[in-house]
Amino acid sequence: MRLLLVEDDKLINQLLAEALSNQHYVVDVAADGHAGWDFVKSFDYDLVLIDVMLPKMDGISLCRQLRTQGYQMPVLMLTARDATEDRVNGLDAGADDYVIKPYKLQELSARIRALLRRGGSSLPPAMKSGNLSLDVNTREVTYKGCPLRLTPKEYRLLELFMRSGSKVLSRSAILENLWSFDEPPDEDAVKALVKRLRQKLKLAGSPGDPIETAYGVGYRLKQDP
Repeated sequence: MRLLLVEDDKLINQLLAEALSNQHYVVDVAADGHAGWDFVKSFDYDLVLIDVMLPKMDGISLCRQLRTQGYQMPVLMLTARDATEDRVNGLDAGADDYVIKPYKLQELSARIRALLRRGGSSLPPAMKSGNLSLDVNTREVTYKGCPLRLTPKEYRLLELFMRSGSKVLSRSAILENLWSFDEPPDEDAVKALVKRLRQKLKLAGSPGDPIETAYGVGYRLKQDP
């Protein structure tokens, strides 16, 4: 899942982006409304978090522009303003939810999950491929009921494979979905990540080669019998 955080407070940016990354989201950060708009035009996002008070273009205007231009991803507004009129303005601009600062990270995370479930990128509570199971709410992965310990990147790759079904994912598609704008890797990083995930699935008991390589094209998760 790829999220965009549009927030001009550097400390909030750093803390929230780190917390969401630890929950296995890919997070891009924009410090003003214009930068946020540029990110949206350049990447596909599953959800956008927007602070209301932003330089260059305020959050309400950015949200309204997203909707008038046809973007349908869920939008969660973040603001210190708690007046009813402010909440109404945000919702009328096209926001799906509105969180008042200061907020509890646990509640914010729950609201994000709820919006993702309701939005166009909604996921089932759990995804399965034979003996392999991934719970998108708890971020737990098991094989034959035994926990599988994955790094955040490995988890994101496995989730991406399971969401894609039998579709072959190119290295460029994996790069775009798993790495944020601030940490661009090369394709060797994708090969290394696939190798690590493949090894862990084999150690867990997955028969044969759990990740199929389509040479010159990309990779896909082999359906576990």
